[in-house]
Amino acid sequence: MKCPFCGSTDTQVIDSRVNEEGDSIRRRRRCAACDKRFTTYETAELRMPQVVKQNGNREEFDRAKVRTSFMRALHKRPVPTEYVDAAIERIAQKVLSLGEREVPSRQVGEMVMHELYKLDKVAYIRFASVYRSFKDVDDFRDVIRDIDK
Repeated sequence: MKCPFCGSTDTQVIDSRVNEEGDSIRRRRRCAACDKRFTTYETAELRMPQVVKQNGNREEFDRAKVRTSFMRALHKRPVPTEYVDAAIERIAQKVLSLGEREVPSRQVGEMVMHELYKLDKVAYIRFASVYRSFKDVDDFRDVIRDIDK
């Protein structure tokens, strides 16, 4: 670690402590060259994987886009916001736990459908009709039949 005062790379860790939440470490350091002390923090950096779109484009996983999908499907439906927030968090955790650098957008869409199915069947059908590009009424009947089973 480089000293922020003199730029020397000869620094020593004097004290290390884990924060109360347990997700970062605070380190007190002393520079051997100028004898000044400074603090550094160490945290884990978790990067969400890239989402690979159908056309091959890649973009960052965006919770706001997932939220927009939920809000469109749940428009005027009696589902509390905290349920939506929890569903979005579950999707983000699943995507992160895959451990991949890239995730197909189809896979994220299927996760959204799964969560919508648990929250509200009407919203699930709304989302599925757009996501799966329903062509006619028979497609709606098939999905409704699947839900009734």
